[in-house]
Amino acid sequence: MMANPLRAEVVRLYKNVPLLLRPPQLLYLGREYPKGGDYFRDRLKAAFTKNKSVQDPEQIKAMIARGEYVARELEALYYLRKYRALKERYYAE
Repeated sequence: MMANPLRAEVVRLYKNVPLLLRPPQLLYLGREYPKGGDYFRDRLKAAFTKNKSVQDPEQIKAMIARGEYVARELEALYYLRKYRALKERYYAE
């Protein structure tokens, strides 16, 4: 049985790789999820476990692209929340 060459990409997407040049990934981003970190972690683990038997490289690449999209959306959500908090703090309406 050969190891899948995309495995490293999937692990990088799931875990927070401690390199300064890489953006935080899903498990790290889920810590500040509005419904709680435990909720996000359980859902994330279920999603990755559900698709662990996929062997087609093209399908794996598509799933990685979707995961990266979700990571960018979470980052945007957090930036928007911080922006709104600062706006409320400094600009009275």
